[in-house]
Amino acid sequence: MKLLHQLPPYNLFGIEDQDYDSAKVVALPVPYDSTTSYKSGARDGPHAIIDASRNLELYDEEYKKEITEIGVYTTDEMQPSVNSPEETVNWIEKEIDIILDAKKMPLLIGGEHSIAVGSIRAVAKRNKEFSVIHFDAHSDYRDEYMGSRYSHACIMARVREVCKSCYSVGVRSIDTESAKRYSNDILYMKDMQNLPVNEIAEIIKKRTKQNVYITIDLDVLDNGEMPSVGTPEPNGMHFAQIDAVLKSILAEKNLLGMDVCELAPIPGMIAPNFLAAKLIFRTLEHAFFQKKQ
Repeated sequence: MKLLHQLPPYNLFGIEDQDYDSAKVVALPVPYDSTTSYKSGARDGPHAIIDASRNLELYDEEYKKEITEIGVYTTDEMQPSVNSPEETVNWIEKEIDIILDAKKMPLLIGGEHSIAVGSIRAVAKRNKEFSVIHFDAHSDYRDEYMGSRYSHACIMARVREVCKSCYSVGVRSIDTESAKRYSNDILYMKDMQNLPVNEIAEIIKKRTKQNVYITIDLDVLDNGEMPSVGTPEPNGMHFAQIDAVLKSILAEKNLLGMDVCELAPIPGMIAPNFLAAKLIFRTLEHAFFQKKQ
């Protein structure tokens, strides 16, 4: 008999008897923040997200299904390289290769945002026609930052080397050179803050291909809702807004993979951890439970 106070297993959503062979999604936690340039702590993000997720109800009242119907398998935490950020990215790419070769969708849980590069590189090797949809407060288009080309501030510069179709959403912090070169591929927060969610989603859908990879830096959210990030920016998206936008996108697009990054937990403040876990929960449901239009 299971005791009432007994916690679920330590995996994403606390799924009993998770099974790799039948899983459609494989979650890879990466506790890494070596290139963090301001507030550290994103290395604790995967643990906080998984811990919060174990306390979510598995049933979703909108889809009237449990997340377990998708089949989600959580691997052990990946130990990042102590040698260089580039080596960590290369290791992640190899881990995602294994997941994709098994015909499963990768879900990367960060950790700082630079880890997304390895995941997207692996996806790009198998998909010629796809787009990266990048939710972030920052453009992340610097070619190099603080001596590294694999800094969290450089991820979109590296991603663009393997995928030319990139569209950033929610940006409100950008350097001068990046603004000159990439503004046509950015939906700035200032231009979307008064738009209804259906218009935001339509803009994104028109700019992206049928197959998409979604990368989410949690600082895209307003810091009133998501204070637990390394470089917060005011005036961001709200949970209900990004949830509705993702639902609309994934009603039409095929999700090849995703990552959620940059949660830097604040001791005693658990609401942001639950928000991050719920965002993953809802995105997976939008991708797998909707009938494609």
